Amino acid sequence: MTAIQIALALLSGGVIGTVLGLVGGGGSILAVPLLVYVVGIGSTHAAIGTAAVAVTANALASLAGHAKGGMVKWPCAIVFAAAGIIGAAIGAEIGKSVDGTRLLMLFGLLMIGVGLSMLRGRRRADDPDVRLSRGTARVLLPRLVPLGLGVGLAAGFFGIGGGFLIVPALIAATAMPFAYAVGTSLVVVTALGLTTATSYALSGYVDWPTTALLVAGGIGGAVVGIVAGQRLSGHKTLMERAFAVLVIAVGLYIAAGAI
Repeated sequence: MTAIQIALALLSGGVIGTVLGLVGGGGSILAVPLLVYVVGIGSTHAAIGTAAVAVTANALASLAGHAKGGMVKWPCAIVFAAAGIIGAAIGAEIGKSVDGTRLLMLFGLLMIGVGLSMLRGRRRADDPDVRLSRGTARVLLPRLVPLGLGVGLAAGFFGIGGGFLIVPALIAATAMPFAYAVGTSLVVVTALGLTTATSYALSGYVDWPTTALLVAGGIGGAVVGIVAGQRLSGHKTLMERAFAVLVIAVGLYIAAGAI
């Protein structure tokens, strides 16, 4: 790798880590475009596999900070992750059989759809005390399991951690506040990313030197993202909408380029 590529990989890792720490997701949906268009990895499948490994490591680093602050709803995270792992394993096998250009186009369309859905207002009030207990399991499990399976399928197919899908899915299923959804989503991002990364690594679709640079940059970015998230906690609507607009813009660029 050239010095410029090394610098770009470190910078890309910093962006991924910052986004993960700030909003609990989106790192992986930005990682693939960054690797293809900024770092210069020629293979879409290699970019997906490399992104999956790096995002998993960066999500784990961000999770430590959120867990320390008590912002993780562990029972909900475990149920969602368990269903998601099954979906991710299936999705990864399907994704590897799809042509790289077509996969990139579908990836862009997915980004646009998710961004538009995030711009819609919520229909339910926040529930800061949401718990997955014997009394609430009858209501929450039928919501968490199907959503976890669906998000996992998409995460595996596109080689992403799925945080940008997990956060709104957790909010829709449980009405937990955005800050708790961010912390909780990182448990799921780590689990799904590890599943997808393992599948792609076994198929030889991981650029390990680039992965190391992404992780190194991501650790510093995670710290920045967590601190920024705490300071901007009172502007959660603005954060969500700004992130949604970014996702839509990148999605349009990727889809147009692939088409």
